Amino acid sequence: MAQILVTGAAGFIGFHVCRRLLDRGDTVVGLDNINDYYDVRIKHARLERLQSSSRFTFRRCELADRAEVDRGFAEHSPERVIHLAAQAGVRYSLTNPRVYVDSNVTGFVNVLEACRHQAVQHLVFASSSSVYGANTKLPFSVHDNVDHPLSLYAATKKANELMAHTYAHLFRLPCTGLRFFTVYGPWGRPDMALFVFTRAILEGRAIDVFNYGQMKRDFTYVDDIVEGVVRIVDRVPTPDPAWSGDHPDPACSRAPYRLYNIGNNNPVELMYLIDTLERSLGKTAPRNLLPMQPGEVPSTYADVEDLERDVGFRPATPIEVGIQRFVDWYREFYQVPR
Repeated sequence: MAQILVTGAAGFIGFHVCRRLLDRGDTVVGLDNINDYYDVRIKHARLERLQSSSRFTFRRCELADRAEVDRGFAEHSPERVIHLAAQAGVRYSLTNPRVYVDSNVTGFVNVLEACRHQAVQHLVFASSSSVYGANTKLPFSVHDNVDHPLSLYAATKKANELMAHTYAHLFRLPCTGLRFFTVYGPWGRPDMALFVFTRAILEGRAIDVFNYGQMKRDFTYVDDIVEGVVRIVDRVPTPDPAWSGDHPDPACSRAPYRLYNIGNNNPVELMYLIDTLERSLGKTAPRNLLPMQPGEVPSTYADVEDLERDVGFRPATPIEVGIQRFVDWYREFYQVPR
């Protein structure tokens, strides 16, 4: 059992991670600013379920506020930190770039500083498959260079990886970055494709399908993401003695630092996702075939060999199973009759 601080606790992945940590007996401090990027009612509903545990403490906190973050860390003295809070979304970053800098860059510096001064044993932070950007070699590997982001969101996530490595090097703060691949499942974000499609289909509206449906995503069920996060938080990284500056491997370091992909390792065509969703809902919808949106990529596909080697786990929930669980949750939460 440990005292673990989770940022973004009212968010999609943060909620599931907190619940899993509580189920295994940890004490959890959850930080979140409850912003209105999407409907806050679902955030409050998530928190309500977490607060039923006596081992969960919630603290409303704006990570860009340095003094507020320092107070939270000082008062709760976490042993480990799981940093999941971020301004998410590729398309939103095209029109609201400063929000991403405030949350994903300034906020992350404040978390790093707080971890350093509180002597946190391990910082696990969320990166993203978006960092692969213009890379076209599949599957995406953490050992490949990722210096060509295609959105500001991706650039901030790459910046997080660089900043974490710097703190691991300078202050020996053990840091592990996790590149998540298109997470979906119950309690998901209303701005994500599966949620948007479900709502439109049930309301009898057409759905927008970008790149004319010629897209593949490594859709990863949220329980698989959580399993990876929890296994990693217990595995504190150490310096890799084999690392060489002559041939630098981005996934490890002479510092206590690691990077992992967490993805389903099985890309699914967008049209198949929609077909599967329509079968689960028992209803179809017209499809508006549209061009690719700026900042998007045609395919994602995770190489998860390092994750499996180091913690003995690889995501494996089939898309058909995950979508049905999401649909069941959606109908129950929004009281949609069958």
